Amino acid sequence: MPRSPQPAPPAAVTDLVIEWFATQGRDLPWRAPEATPWGVLVSEVMLQQTPVARVEPVWRTWLERWPIPADLAQASQADAVRAWGRLGYPRRAMRLWECARTLVAHHAGEVPRSEAALLALPGVGEYTAAAVLAFAFGERTVVLDTNVRRVIGRVWRGEAMPTPHLTRAEREQAGELVPHERATAASWNAAAMELGALVCVARAPRCEVCPVATHCTWFAAGKPGLDDAPARSQAWHGTDRQVRGKVLALLRAASAPINVTGHASVADVDPGQLDRCLESLVTDGLITLTDGGRGTYTL
Repeated sequence: MPRSPQPAPPAAVTDLVIEWFATQGRDLPWRAPEATPWGVLVSEVMLQQTPVARVEPVWRTWLERWPIPADLAQASQADAVRAWGRLGYPRRAMRLWECARTLVAHHAGEVPRSEAALLALPGVGEYTAAAVLAFAFGERTVVLDTNVRRVIGRVWRGEAMPTPHLTRAEREQAGELVPHERATAASWNAAAMELGALVCVARAPRCEVCPVATHCTWFAAGKPGLDDAPARSQAWHGTDRQVRGKVLALLRAASAPINVTGHASVADVDPGQLDRCLESLVTDGLITLTDGGRGTYTL
């Protein structure tokens, strides 16, 4: 029989999540007190659609090489793409490089503290701007990634999974849950994200260790809808993303322009698909055709 959750004020529930985070949250370098706003911004861009375990070593190397935006601005775009390695979605590396140049040109090399100024930076959207304001500057913002949406949806609305698109009602509810005090608000944003990443996960939630299970509407209802949610499928082999990755890996390892179309590493790729991927990489500004159309490229 479904159980009724024990009622509690929203603030009491958010406090429980914050307390859990204080002891169970991961020790990540961009969360350290000495992390700079630039380090936080780099982490947020790298973490888009990429697991923490893959991001952390690249983030450390990136910040050792380019500890401030001016350092990256003096490098080349090719340097940024090479340093990005195999994080995927390499346009993010290009956007960070463009962002560094913009910061130097218009913000004296500093990450701005204004939402409008952040949103004007290349590659910075609503989520990233809110996250930087919260985690770099301690501002009260509404940080809504998939993990936070899933936690709120389950605890307060009894929904197994968030909808594909963020709704106005969802945003308003999330805003009401953010504590009013700035430091506590930043803690809640980080704690809710962590709870969704480690405990209130999509497919196999660990409700037995959740700090707010006794207040969770979805848990009390017997966790309905989890089996009905469509499984995510991220095909990789044979996709354009894989081919683009092969090309970028080939060019990252090269010390000079090379003929990609005749290289052994892409010999198994359909010529039409390879041409399409090369054209898209050129269009995205990630590679350059160097020989007037005869197949030689460089970063």
